[in-house]
Amino acid sequence: MSKKIAGFVLSIVIVAGIAAGFYFYQQNQTQAEEYTGAPTIFIHGYKGTENSFGYMLDRFENTYQWGNKGFVYYVQKDGNIIDYNLNKGRYAPTFVQIVLEDNRASFQDSTEWVANVLLHLKENYRVEEVNLVGHSMGGILAVKYTMEYPLNGYPTVNKLVAIGSPFDGIYNEAYFELHQDEAANDLKPDSRALNVLRENMFPADVNVYSIASTGDTVAVPESVKTLRNMIPEQNYKETIIDDPQLTHSAMHESQQIDKLIYSFLWQD
Repeated sequence: MSKKIAGFVLSIVIVAGIAAGFYFYQQNQTQAEEYTGAPTIFIHGYKGTENSFGYMLDRFENTYQWGNKGFVYYVQKDGNIIDYNLNKGRYAPTFVQIVLEDNRASFQDSTEWVANVLLHLKENYRVEEVNLVGHSMGGILAVKYTMEYPLNGYPTVNKLVAIGSPFDGIYNEAYFELHQDEAANDLKPDSRALNVLRENMFPADVNVYSIASTGDTVAVPESVKTLRNMIPEQNYKETIIDDPQLTHSAMHESQQIDKLIYSFLWQD
């Protein structure tokens, strides 16, 4: 074989190899972006950070092996979304964590940012349906999203879990001497934001689970229980944990609550 012909053949092999590699890369990329089942979205509460649900999600993924933490979405103060795909092509119940940089924004702004994340999941990863888990104000945002957004082309909600969410506001007046911002104003009893929420119609096909603790002095059980009046009775489940040591911020660190969430979302 002449050097000219050998070089030509070698060129074809190299090009074919590159094309094949690109094809498999594209195939792998496509597979990594196709998920089955409803991913579960975790929304932190007032002044929450990545740590708010970070340890719970670590337990879900590594201790119990219930699924994988597939995405983390950071929403900046201007609403810009930064997403990190951690899924690595694994097929399992996907957990998605939302972290709001402005964690003291109003219910309205915060819910809009959550909705934008879910729309991004729909447009980029074909997510049509989700479960929502929210702690404290995050539970309120989850309910507000469910009431206002799915009919407008956003992902629908299958199941919703609210953990220590004060749907009648925070009763402790001293709390608002320390916290004075838009979210704090919305968290006051009889705030306009809470009244608007109570006036909205909740979908009749979404199952809701509310969890409270007698040790929670922020979202006291009496405030949490008012969610009963907003959800169709047949779709509502509630657990009040009688534990004076289970405080507001300890609820997303409780293995008892881990198991309640798992049972409701993936076993019921």
